[in-house]
Amino acid sequence: MAHDIVIFLAPDDESAAATRRRGPGQAFESVTCHFIEPDSAIAEWDMYFEELSAEIPPIEQLLGWSWPEWGISPLNDGVEVFALPPRLIRALADATSTDLEELADRWTARLRSAHGDEMTDDDLLAVLRGVSRLAASAVNTGGGLYSWSF
Repeated sequence: MAHDIVIFLAPDDESAAATRRRGPGQAFESVTCHFIEPDSAIAEWDMYFEELSAEIPPIEQLLGWSWPEWGISPLNDGVEVFALPPRLIRALADATSTDLEELADRWTARLRSAHGDEMTDDDLLAVLRGVSRLAASAVNTGGGLYSWSF
């Protein structure tokens, strides 16, 4: 589980990859959260929008889902940079308040079932609302959304 996760808007893969050593910092619009697994979160979000349901699908279904691509090849230092899939960016940009609330409830339930009281203290609905705003910017500017974590 990553300690710090930053979902950020970048103009292209090269710019996102350049964040690897120090993170996106102030150079990019971003949303920060803590103590989640960014790749499984991205897969969970993508699955929700592809198969709308407030119910938590079985873990086997999530594990069989298409996981995000590396924005840059990982090294053995704990830093990960993932690119959010374009269809997810579009879905997040178009998401309604109800969509985000259902997704936050489902995501919270999955994290609670997997980690109990050890799950993040972040307001996951606020995280999703912030990511949705970034996704709308990405769609409008032609940029991409990325996840940096350590």
